[in-house]
Amino acid sequence: MGKLYVVPTPIGNLEDMTFRAVRILKEVDLILAEDTRTSGKLLKHFEIGTHMHSHHMHNEHKTVENLISRLKAGEIIALISDAGTPAISDPGFLLTRACVENGITVECLPGATAFVPALVNSGLPNDKFVFEGFLPDKKGRQTRYLALVEETRTMILYVSPHKLVKTLGEFITYFGEDRPICVSRELSKLHEENVRGTVREVLTHFENKPPKGEIVVVVGGKTVLKENKKDKE
Repeated sequence: MGKLYVVPTPIGNLEDMTFRAVRILKEVDLILAEDTRTSGKLLKHFEIGTHMHSHHMHNEHKTVENLISRLKAGEIIALISDAGTPAISDPGFLLTRACVENGITVECLPGATAFVPALVNSGLPNDKFVFEGFLPDKKGRQTRYLALVEETRTMILYVSPHKLVKTLGEFITYFGEDRPICVSRELSKLHEENVRGTVREVLTHFENKPPKGEIVVVVGGKTVLKENKKDKE
């Protein structure tokens, strides 16, 4: 019986790649990559010559059965995404679940993921939080917001740069303009930016400075808003 390694890759700064991740990627029989062109640059940088296959959201349903057969035959396979930890708003869950169901060992290496540094440096409570990933584009979006209105834990969302201003406007509608938030952009990269303030303040900032790059939004829960009001009284 083979084994599946789930291997995080840097979200920006290549120095965040771990020694163990490099070793595993060199030793496995096959690397499953979300985009082989993107991952090819990473593998070249670390002189990793292992063969790659494409494994992404558009083909993962079709490839899982074959991959399980290969793992059962004894192959050791590593799964990576373009950046961060696979299965966190990226492909990986279907294959991991199938491995568990078939008694195949799965080992996930610790490593880079965007929402953890965004949460920690936001300055918002991080003892309890909820990760929402990407909100639905259309169907179910309002329902998701209505479910989050009463959420007391800190909320973490991934937002595309071209949708950030619209999303912040929706925050005002559902959470109010005074809800504290932090928008982290291009984490670990040269132009990293963390913009903190109320929803209204942060919205004004990005209306005047259109955002680019990967974005994580951390939103204070309803409890934080109440505590802030008490402090002002």
